[in-house]
Amino acid sequence: MLGLSRATFRQRWPLFVGAALTVCIGVALVQSSLLVLISAATLPVPAGLAPAARAAFVEGSTTAVTLSALTLAFSAFLAVFIVSSTFAFTVAQRRPELALLRLVGAGRGAMRRLLVGEAVLLAIIGTAAGIPVGLAATRFQSGLLVGLGMVPDGFNGEWRSWILGVSAGVGIGVSLAGVLVAARRAGRVRPLEALRDTGDSARVMTATRWVAGLLFLAGGIALVILTPIGGAAGGQALGGNAALCLAVALSALSPLLVPVVARLIPVRGPVGELAVAALGDGVRRSAATAAPVIVLVGLVLAQATMLTSTTAAGAAEQRRATAGDLVLDATGPVGGDVTDLPGVAWASTEVVLPLTVSWGSGDDVEREDGQALVVDPAAYATAHPGREAVEALRGGRVAVAGPGAGAGSPGDTVGVLVGGSDLGPLPIVAGVPDAIGGGADLLLTADAVPAAELAAAPSRTVVALAPDADRDRVLAALAALGTVSTVPDWIAADTAARETTTVAVFTVIMGLGGLYALIGVVNAVVVGAAPRPAEFATARLSGLTRRQVLRAALLESAAVTTVGLLLGGLAAGGSFIAVLALTATMTGVATLAVPWALIGLLAGGLYLVTAVTSALATWSGTRRAPVSLLGATT
Repeated sequence: MLGLSRATFRQRWPLFVGAALTVCIGVALVQSSLLVLISAATLPVPAGLAPAARAAFVEGSTTAVTLSALTLAFSAFLAVFIVSSTFAFTVAQRRPELALLRLVGAGRGAMRRLLVGEAVLLAIIGTAAGIPVGLAATRFQSGLLVGLGMVPDGFNGEWRSWILGVSAGVGIGVSLAGVLVAARRAGRVRPLEALRDTGDSARVMTATRWVAGLLFLAGGIALVILTPIGGAAGGQALGGNAALCLAVALSALSPLLVPVVARLIPVRGPVGELAVAALGDGVRRSAATAAPVIVLVGLVLAQATMLTSTTAAGAAEQRRATAGDLVLDATGPVGGDVTDLPGVAWASTEVVLPLTVSWGSGDDVEREDGQALVVDPAAYATAHPGREAVEALRGGRVAVAGPGAGAGSPGDTVGVLVGGSDLGPLPIVAGVPDAIGGGADLLLTADAVPAAELAAAPSRTVVALAPDADRDRVLAALAALGTVSTVPDWIAADTAARETTTVAVFTVIMGLGGLYALIGVVNAVVVGAAPRPAEFATARLSGLTRRQVLRAALLESAAVTTVGLLLGGLAAGGSFIAVLALTATMTGVATLAVPWALIGLLAGGLYLVTAVTSALATWSGTRRAPVSLLGATT
């Protein structure tokens, strides 16, 4: 048996190396994401910070925790999906030799023990390599968060010894999950059917595939339906998870589409005929190659479109909800100085302060950090149409719930700490509509906040000019108080800042995970080509040249990549529907901003990667003379 194992490894080494590689990278990503998440969550606030600096620190670390959690979830999903599918495909590729083992007397139990033993050995090798690779990934992710300003300089994911157990559990667990199902099915197939690839052995759409595909399809549709009621943050999460479920579903159902694409390939001469025949005979191989493409395309496009669409919807919402002609960025409540200027019809000053809200009592007190907006109720309602509920702010120490507030609803009372001043319990008397672009957590009146807190705080004043105003004179007077811009220019600058944040968020979430999925694509192509030298030799003995075999393989690769792109785009389409429903519900206007440049770059990159990998694998598989290749397999 040991000699057989050695011979199997020599012949099938790309299968084993590919399986160990996927385990290695999966373990590394999960380990690094978990260490960064815990380190960011336990990051202490430096002592002696001013209230504004403390609020900025807390906001940055909270964002880092949220992004690290999303990265961990994405990495864990990719590890389970890619590792388990790789091991399952590896077992499927070895069915003929497993059938021979059973014909010479090995029982199903012995065959399963052999496969499980190999899986555990490969998992141990992959995990051992993944732990040091994970340290490098931890430094990379930490540096990314530092570079984006979310955590302070010097931050790094702190090593914890128990992570070794987690890494081992991930590596061995996902490997066994992938091999056990495949081994069970391989044991049920009759040996002669496995040797001839007929009957149950030739059936790709198994009951497991149907159940998994339909179950995840139903889950994806349900998440799309629920997205509009999830609010700004919850809706984006639901829409992104919808794409994930749909990508898994379409990966499971992809063998149904491969024959359809095969019929669309123009058959011209022996090269086209060979490519079509390979697609028809290798549906399992094509589906395994297309699976990581589907996941990569679906998740990348869904996340990118969700972020760009909500940013665009927020900018449009801001334009509709902001009246006036000019915006003045200054320090402190300058509203009185602005309204006294000749040519100013009205002005609404909004002072931004760091905020801590608390609710509950005794041991059940909960706290949430955020931002407070100090406003003049009547002027704020004039400057922001649709926010007339703010006019209910009366009587000094009164608060109104703003977008994203988690402290309660009108009628509740919350404790409010603004800057360094404790304002005590304040009643929530009104609520303003949630905004897809976010906003302050609480709105307060100026007489509820100490003047010392307001004096040094940043402020924004929306200014409306009188019909007979001398615009240049007003601009000069406002410039003496701070930075002046037109409302459209101010919104454009704010949108550009949000887009920068969007790119940063996308980079953190999809960076290493997207690279892992791309490596999964390369690995699937290599593993799929590993058992094909005899097939290539037969084609060459039938009259084709080595270059013609290579062109057929490239045509087949392009067809499989097309299947992956189509199904991945379909999975992302579920998120497109979700974001249209979300933006329509929250802003009244359905918004979809598709990143076409990213789509083109992704499609071109995938065609290039699969073509180069397929060409190298095919060229390597045709190096030996056809007669010697066929002789070695008989």
